[in-house]
Amino acid sequence: MTQDLVLLARAADYAARQHIAQRRKGEAGEPYVNHLTEVTALLAEATDGADVVLLMGGLLHDTLEDTDATYEDLVQRFGSEVAALVAEVTDDKSLRKEERKRLQIEKTASKSRRAKLLKLADKTSNLRSLVRSPPSGWTEERLRDYVVWAEAVVRSCRGLNAPLEAVFDTAYREARLRFGA
Repeated sequence: MTQDLVLLARAADYAARQHIAQRRKGEAGEPYVNHLTEVTALLAEATDGADVVLLMGGLLHDTLEDTDATYEDLVQRFGSEVAALVAEVTDDKSLRKEERKRLQIEKTASKSRRAKLLKLADKTSNLRSLVRSPPSGWTEERLRDYVVWAEAVVRSCRGLNAPLEAVFDTAYREARLRFGA
């Protein structure tokens, strides 16, 4: 067994434990870890599994934002390269949601290739989830706004990975059809 595979398994275990009590916002209330594994699967398929740092980033991408995990803990467990990638895609939760969303659109263009691929996979998973199981309590307008916003974030991620972009485009079309965005 290669060391990369061991690290990937440890990242999956850590992510599952960190998000153990969390559920997706959708009506199905699926375990949050499903999102993390879907993002990672999208990245693995799009890159033929060639970048274990990116795959670990996929599993861990919401740990700093949504759990009590720390940057230092990620460095100690998974190395500085993985921790830096997770930090690069982490929103500043001290800001209002509208500001965080605006900054994602503005700043994604200047992010690393890995961070852009991760954003692309994350938004793909989120759009798929919206279509399968929209969050209860979200209005049609809020759903449409999310679809439009996700596409705006992904716009600056184009030209890096055609297969991953095609998967996003399919999810985006389905979401637009479902919500009229």
